[in-house]
Amino acid sequence: MRIKVFVRPRQEILDPQGRAVEAALANLGFAGVSDVHLGRYIVLALDAPSKAAAEESVRKMCEQLLANPTIEDYCFEVEQG
Repeated sequence: MRIKVFVRPRQEILDPQGRAVEAALANLGFAGVSDVHLGRYIVLALDAPSKAAAEESVRKMCEQLLANPTIEDYCFEVEQG
């Protein structure tokens, strides 16, 4: 199965990288951009017996390594095939 994991800072957490990108976009003339948050996009292949088993495994991966649940939110997609 192919897994896509999206990790980003929680909305209420200060994101210095996001603010830097927001300022840079404004300096380049892109008006109206606000509330920029940068995150990570992780793609992996996982051998699992079922979609439910894959989801459980990926959730554990996110909580233990791929995301910091204290300051980051995550979501993921499981594609069979």
